[in-house]
Amino acid sequence: MPGLPPAVPSASRSDVPSLSVVIPAKDDAVALDRCLRLVARQTHAPLEVVVVDNGSTDATARVAAAHGARVVPEPRPGIPAAAATGYDAARGDVVVRCDADSAPPPDWLARVAARMSADPTLDALTGTGYFYDLPRWAEPVLRRAYLGSYYALVHLALAHTALWGSNLAFRRATWHEVRHLVHRDDAELHDDIDLAFQLGPARRTAYDGALRVGVSARSLRGGAQLRRRFRRAFRTLAVNWRVEPPWERWRRRLE
Repeated sequence: MPGLPPAVPSASRSDVPSLSVVIPAKDDAVALDRCLRLVARQTHAPLEVVVVDNGSTDATARVAAAHGARVVPEPRPGIPAAAATGYDAARGDVVVRCDADSAPPPDWLARVAARMSADPTLDALTGTGYFYDLPRWAEPVLRRAYLGSYYALVHLALAHTALWGSNLAFRRATWHEVRHLVHRDDAELHDDIDLAFQLGPARRTAYDGALRVGVSARSLRGGAQLRRRFRRAFRTLAVNWRVEPPWERWRRRLE
């Protein structure tokens, strides 16, 4: 596990936005139980926790309800639909997203609240993570290879900072500006990259290396999982580049 991050910057209570934590989940009761226990230990309490049940057949919805989360059903398959439904349902000033297998540290939400309150012009915020279920010798190598290349390559595709679905936040007002643009009915897209495309170069998205969460490496295990992730990545790029190719995005960014 990486070393301790720097101290959380302070913000006056009157300026601190309310936070809605949104977690899309399907058949992930065990991981969700751990995630919600960690959310409950945050030094900055959220206004609410919204768990979007994406057609689970296990105890996902019961686990969420037992932890006091608001359960929102979304029968359409796929994370894009589930995540967008959760964002629509959020009531806080800032929507904070993680996954069912995320393991946020106690100061995770405090960092989000402090950063968003310190910079009212910031539309979205994203961070990094580490793989809590890898051997200690392998974790730094895979973390740098996967997350480092993800942020670098997607930045080139977007012409601005990428978002990472396991650890991101954005203003609810910003979501309502772009919610009609996201491709929520295409289950074969990466919803975080798609949302970043819709935010566009004109809105401000920041990366904070001190904003870290633990995540499972299960989605990277096995050739089939990796091929699926790459296939979805290329599809997400193709769908959005048909609307605006990368050279046009970069021209708009540089202007």
